[in-house]
Amino acid sequence: METAICGRIALSPNNVFNPKPGDKNSVCRGPCASRGILMSISATVSGKGGGGGILEKPVIERTTPGRESEFDLRKSKKMAPPYRVILHNDNYNKREYVVQVLMKVIPGMTLDNAVNIMQEAHHNGLSVVIICTQADAEGHCMQLRGNGLLSSIEPASGGC
Repeated sequence: METAICGRIALSPNNVFNPKPGDKNSVCRGPCASRGILMSISATVSGKGGGGGILEKPVIERTTPGRESEFDLRKSKKMAPPYRVILHNDNYNKREYVVQVLMKVIPGMTLDNAVNIMQEAHHNGLSVVIICTQADAEGHCMQLRGNGLLSSIEPASGGC
């Protein structure tokens, strides 16, 4: 369904622009009327005090119909299923090196947390490094692997 927003625009307390359909000065002609593009118009008054000066050229901002708002995008990101990044024990890397890589690759990783993760992987065979979105988990896993550590990802809702 295509619609065009046409309405009253207050230019000053005494003057109101109220376009009529077919009016040659209407903001509802051209692409606005035919494509259903939402537009917001703002104008500034030049001159001292901004009271009775000349209007400068209006600024027109277009919004694409059907586009999700920023709120909807944030909401869909929060609803994405979480993934676990898992560190596996290996017999090749020294413990100190594993701690250094964890602190380098994982944002906000503290020395204490890195040591605990390394110890858990050493004793139990694996340890959860971080739980995050799938895209971030894949990135962290690839960085860990790029530094010679064994790692994998899995959905946080499944497994043990």
